[in-house]
Amino acid sequence: MSDVITVETAAQPDAAIIWMHGLGADGADFPPTLPYLLLPESLKIRFLFPNAPVRPVTVNGGFEMRSWYDIISMDNGREINGHQLDESIIRINKMVDDQIEQGIDAQRILLVGFSQGGAVAYETGLQGSSSIGGIAAMSTYLPRPLSSLAVTAATSLPVLILHGTYDDVVPLTMAEEAKQQLKQTGFDPEFYEYAMAHEVSVESLKKLGSWISQRLSK
Repeated sequence: MSDVITVETAAQPDAAIIWMHGLGADGADFPPTLPYLLLPESLKIRFLFPNAPVRPVTVNGGFEMRSWYDIISMDNGREINGHQLDESIIRINKMVDDQIEQGIDAQRILLVGFSQGGAVAYETGLQGSSSIGGIAAMSTYLPRPLSSLAVTAATSLPVLILHGTYDDVVPLTMAEEAKQQLKQTGFDPEFYEYAMAHEVSVESLKKLGSWISQRLSK
């Protein structure tokens, strides 16, 4: 499997969305959901779905799977391998830079992530060197306190949080905690709950599509 699955909605895209999958999934997870975004045909988007590396995951008994970073413990939120998370952030930042080099304006680059991929989207977007157009965090959490990070993003950065009320993998309280930390740091995230578990739904994808359209419509 390629390191990145690419889907383009037009021959010459003028926007890019880098979309990170969750723990144990892969880049093929989300391309089938694109029709549910109900995006206008006028948008010329390059969707990039990177694959996380295969590595042992401690909380899953050391079983090897695609993972942006090792999760050591689920107690008190998450205990993670910060070095591996930093490596993933460097990789996604490089993808952002590559899109800019190809002529796409940084403000027309969005980061989207589900679960563990959303944690990478959060930290990459908040600490990135480029002023991207927004972060969409789906069924996810802040892997490290914002107070411990070198946050470089302007507080005007659009942030969308989508979460399931019945999520028993990443409890809703972790999404609410992320929202509170963002607000305390000066950001103004949009926050939406859905009657779903640790998953996406037609309604949450529709909201994501509406948010993408707002960000990218000229």
